[in-house]
Amino acid sequence: MAISVDEFKAGMSRRAAGVAIVTARSGETVHGMTVTDFNGVSADPPLALVCADKSSNTLAVIREGCCFAINLLSVDQVDLSNKFASKKHEHERFDGLDCGTGVTGAPLIPDAVASLDCALEAEHDAGDHVIFVGRIEQFVQRDLEPLIYLSGSYGRLAPLGE
Repeated sequence: MAISVDEFKAGMSRRAAGVAIVTARSGETVHGMTVTDFNGVSADPPLALVCADKSSNTLAVIREGCCFAINLLSVDQVDLSNKFASKKHEHERFDGLDCGTGVTGAPLIPDAVASLDCALEAEHDAGDHVIFVGRIEQFVQRDLEPLIYLSGSYGRLAPLGE
């Protein structure tokens, strides 16, 4: 017997996860969403994956533009994370945000801990989500503290023993 959606969400909330904004571009259309479901897949070739809810508006932009960027957020970007997570003002997510542009054309979030600019390699159906696998074409990093999400709250890392 499978577990319920609530049990799944409760179980997954017990793992600490980095917070990222996935951005995509198709022509003049840009979109983005906050995620905690992303991972590195392969070092050779360099591949990363991101999971997108099938109801997400960003999903279509990734498909059409064949690119996406995974922008890992810093502890100072909680408000930005919330802005890209909320559907209420979805059309205003990029307002006032001075994004760079990756080599694929995907927007790069300013002051992110790291940005992985990816060309779409594959997609896989996965229940109520789609798994997008991208070849990392550009990597930008900054010496900043990453934002973490655990049990429904934002947090930060601390070295053991402190």
